[in-house]
Amino acid sequence: MCGIFAYLNYLTPKSRQEVLDLLVTGLKRLEYRGYDSTGVAIDSLDNKDIVMVKRTGKVKVLEDAIKEHFSGGEYSEPVLTHMGIAHTRWATHGVPCERNSHPQRSDEGNSFVVVHNGIITNYNDVKTFLSKKGYEFESETDTEVFAKLVHHLWKKHPNYSFRELVEQAIQQVEGAFAIAVKSKHFPGECVASRRSSPLLVGIKTKTRLATDHIPILYGKDVDSSKASVLPRSDSTSEFMPEQKEVEYFFASDASAVIEHTNRVIYLEDDDVAAVRNGILSIHRLKKSLDDPHAREITTLKMEIQQIMKGNYEYFMQKEIFEQPDSVVNTMRGRVRFDGQSIVLGGIKDYIPEIKRCRRLMLIGCGTSYHSAVATRQLLEELTELPVMVELASDFLDRNTPIFRDDVCFFISQSGETADTLMALRYCKQRGALIVGITNTVGSSICRESHCGVHINAGPEIGVASTKAYTSQFISLVMFALVMSEDRLSLQQRRLEILQGLSKLAEQIREVLKLDNKVRELAKDLYQHKSLLIMGRGYNFATCLEGALKVKELTYMHSEGIMAGELKHGPLALVDDSMPVLMIVLRDPVYVKCMNALQQVTSRKGCPIIICEEGDEETKTFSSRHLEIPRTVDCLQGILTVIPMQLLSYHIAVLRGCDVDCPRNLAKSVTVE
Repeated sequence: MCGIFAYLNYLTPKSRQEVLDLLVTGLKRLEYRGYDSTGVAIDSLDNKDIVMVKRTGKVKVLEDAIKEHFSGGEYSEPVLTHMGIAHTRWATHGVPCERNSHPQRSDEGNSFVVVHNGIITNYNDVKTFLSKKGYEFESETDTEVFAKLVHHLWKKHPNYSFRELVEQAIQQVEGAFAIAVKSKHFPGECVASRRSSPLLVGIKTKTRLATDHIPILYGKDVDSSKASVLPRSDSTSEFMPEQKEVEYFFASDASAVIEHTNRVIYLEDDDVAAVRNGILSIHRLKKSLDDPHAREITTLKMEIQQIMKGNYEYFMQKEIFEQPDSVVNTMRGRVRFDGQSIVLGGIKDYIPEIKRCRRLMLIGCGTSYHSAVATRQLLEELTELPVMVELASDFLDRNTPIFRDDVCFFISQSGETADTLMALRYCKQRGALIVGITNTVGSSICRESHCGVHINAGPEIGVASTKAYTSQFISLVMFALVMSEDRLSLQQRRLEILQGLSKLAEQIREVLKLDNKVRELAKDLYQHKSLLIMGRGYNFATCLEGALKVKELTYMHSEGIMAGELKHGPLALVDDSMPVLMIVLRDPVYVKCMNALQQVTSRKGCPIIICEEGDEETKTFSSRHLEIPRTVDCLQGILTVIPMQLLSYHIAVLRGCDVDCPRNLAKSVTVE
């Protein structure tokens, strides 16, 4: 939810128009994080004020407004040092409108302006305090509280630095957030911080940096319930490039900075990053025993081409068709088909401990949860351990008992999902071994796990996850294979699965050739109000994931139904007008699925069937069917989910929905 982008050039001539172009481009890269309203803030021509432009809607609406607002030639004059901030919003507090859009300001004079991702949970208490001090609020957001709090502290302590003011404000607020702050009283400076929401700093210089580490400055511990002002520190901890010219980029995601620089620092919780006179310093308010002495500058391996749509109309369409490559990338360097072995370097040292555990717990939300459901049966078979699959939000609501000999897997595409991250910390505090399964290097889950697997699916921009699901699926399959490598009784089963993995990319390409046929099915379905998707065994997860995709993208009601539960209620929904899609493959539950299929057809239902190539018997039950290649039963879910992704995509297009940016949803859910 919400995307932050800020840019600061120090002694690097840029016109205000160039700065605006950079900000808008950064927002376009982050638009998947939120798209109901946007805004930017830059310095006025006389450098004595801050000019803000905010609009409801997507970045394109803001871009048009900027062209209209900053049309004069004076905006093309170069400026040696300038700092601008920008934001794309996914509404949490207050409806989408210009008044609630970011940046939020401290007063009518725009003394301090803030962009924010996350939630300030005690904003009502702070708002009440500030109201008694005479502050009037013009928005419904929690963000405005922070801007006014910094302004209040500035009036009370005018001699404090920009960084110290923001640090003190952070001490007074609670919740999960990332912020970037700009002030007309501190021109050319930026202060940013994070707590449980992603934020990174990109660094661009003309020559190689002298160091790959930035020392950390620690402040004194402060009891925020008693202290109103942070103690000022006499020490300094700064990063200074070899030459004075430098550019800094603050962003919620690396995709926004990769076209400018591949050198970034991932901020940790309660880091405060400040730039003053071209010097970057990183400060922490409290020191813990496991804190490093410096933040490492990471070199990104992402390429700008990876986040461009290319010849595809939508990012989601591109990501669906990237799956033959993304599944290979997930297995690359890990699956050794010639030696019939698996090496997962991120968890290799922990395998003996995992084999001794009491149970495996797979915890996630949405699509990530479905990938856990899809692989639970195989994990139980190959590990012979109890496997629990939990929705992170429900897991926390129940205060689930966790033991020191539990192993907990936390699955998240972004690595920042708030419920999943909170569940991780809950389990970690109770002594469980934490394994992260993420697609984002440097994410919170990645850093806070004891070990993990990077799924390596590549950047996923479309809000509805596709290739991340199949890569999470394969990552968990690989883990199951690692756990069973020394079991002689399971070697034949492992060999079947490895052979299935070796053919997977080509089989996905075969499934993608069904695109035109799926489009024709979509034409029959897009005007309906509901769609039932049924299956069981290894394909039940496909029913859940397929129904989720239909709901996300098309706004149709859709339900994934366990075929074994058909007679316990859902059969009442079946008639000659209810669209039903059934997955019936030649696996151990084939006979049971055929029974369910006959129950549907006997109630005048005419289901669409996903079956194996050449299965003439199953096809006789419907004139509408999709045939997929035959593979080992535990990998069927990868091939059966792709027609569901294509179907939801085509229905969304036919219904005129925004495929990449579904209403009310954002890619990275960093709030509860």
